[in-house]
Amino acid sequence: MPRMLPVRWCGLLAGVFAAFCATHAFAAVQQTVCTITVNSSNEKEAFRRYLPADKFRFVELVERGRPDWLESARRKGIRCDILVISGHYDGGDYAGGNEFFSEHVDSREYLPVDEMERVSCSASDDGLFSHLKAVYLFGCNTLNPVALRSAPEEIAQTLVRSGHPPAEAERLARAMSPRYADSSRDRMRHIFSGVPAIYGFSSVAPLGPTAAAYLGRYFQSGGAREIASGKPTSKILGYFPGRSLTLTRGSTDADPDAPFRRDVCQFLDDRVSPVEKARFVHRLLGRDMAEVRLFLDRLERYSGALGKSAHSPELTRALEAIASDEPARTRYLRFMRASEDPELRIRMIGVAANLGWLSSDDRRAELGRLIAERFSRATLTAADVDLACTLDKAYALDDVRQRVRAASSVDDVGHAAMLACLGASDDRERLLQALTSPSEAEVQIAQVYLMHRPISDVAELRGVAAGIMRMSDANAQVRALDTLADRRLSDPVALDDLARLFPVARSIDVQRAIAGVLIRSDYQSLATVELVRTLREHRFKSPSGRDLIDVLINRLEAAT
Repeated sequence: MPRMLPVRWCGLLAGVFAAFCATHAFAAVQQTVCTITVNSSNEKEAFRRYLPADKFRFVELVERGRPDWLESARRKGIRCDILVISGHYDGGDYAGGNEFFSEHVDSREYLPVDEMERVSCSASDDGLFSHLKAVYLFGCNTLNPVALRSAPEEIAQTLVRSGHPPAEAERLARAMSPRYADSSRDRMRHIFSGVPAIYGFSSVAPLGPTAAAYLGRYFQSGGAREIASGKPTSKILGYFPGRSLTLTRGSTDADPDAPFRRDVCQFLDDRVSPVEKARFVHRLLGRDMAEVRLFLDRLERYSGALGKSAHSPELTRALEAIASDEPARTRYLRFMRASEDPELRIRMIGVAANLGWLSSDDRRAELGRLIAERFSRATLTAADVDLACTLDKAYALDDVRQRVRAASSVDDVGHAAMLACLGASDDRERLLQALTSPSEAEVQIAQVYLMHRPISDVAELRGVAAGIMRMSDANAQVRALDTLADRRLSDPVALDDLARLFPVARSIDVQRAIAGVLIRSDYQSLATVELVRTLREHRFKSPSGRDLIDVLINRLEAAT
């Protein structure tokens, strides 16, 4: 009778056999490599070149000319094992672009991170991203760890504005920061929740051809086997020297920021009904305002879409419950008015109006209050002028003018520009003069004002052109000329003044600025042999070779 093995050896051999079978079964199953190519295809082709076709099937998710291609892939039942995304990446604040895009101006394909989040949040257990073993993000800053809004210092500031004492705010901020992680890296971890390996760049990424060359070397060293294993590996990082390639994993339910991801998904999950979303938003608005601030971009998009579709009776009641919540409204408006960031305050005013907390008149009053507060400052900047002009154009705030004029005794170009934005016609002449001021700050303020209220009168144009010729500061002169470059000038007197300025200009920047104005103007009326000769003889030598002055000379020669 044969000798029987001990039980512990039977168990060990069974485990080894199971692992052997699983490994070979894994290798035998063809894996799906999904590619999203919105810019360079070099990285995708490197993967295709080195991964064996019998083990890897490639599927390009981008469908040219179709905007909902990611949703289309989800509906087709595609299941990705590996995902390769190639594109320039805008990883700014959530209210900004935040998308993968192409460098080619004629390309219409791009990948909004919001859409990636929606697909991820709406996924079933067998969804598009649910089987992912590895994600490769070929774009700058895709795994940048810098917090966008959840840095402890910023959270502490918002906690103080919401009523917490400074010491308590600092303590709470340290606890909140990891719970509300919102860097580009954190956002990718949330999108690819549960994925064991996410590769991307913490700063600058290499261009497509260079990245493909690095990938080729990695694959030639056995990288294909590592990809097939589905396990994270730091080996690939060494093949991108000095290029900030880094590795992280997808988030899990055990992470401190898991509740934040669940909250975000409440806004995006297609499976959450409109009524449930409204009730979630109502609960969210009951939290500390420092937390509400961290969701402002989500609240902005949610509330902005409320008026674009019909509401069921139940949804109407849920939204009316938000609009009538006076304690939440009071806390929100108090926090909003305490903000010293005009852009943030305007966004919060918009959300309050969309949620029913501000009527149209209330909204205008809040914007008027903001302008009055900015106007009361001793020194105003071009940003303040841009704010006043933009708001007046959108909301017709001319009635604020008399109130703010009476509230301040300061009389300078900045305050005059804000009044001019609000419709004070007597201040416009002062801004036209400021455009040719010796002060670059005054020129900048006038430039912003005239961007919103451009020069159209011939007499104004001739006065400005003559004033530019008399300016002594070259930097301010360039700014003033750039203001005129946006206009297609046709007045012969103003154009002649600028042409006469070229030979006496004191820098190549001024000459280039003049060329920029003339090339956008009715330059055919100036096209003479004498002018071409003047440009050639008096131009400063360009240190960078051919420039805009050469282009202007060539066009004038062709027109003579």
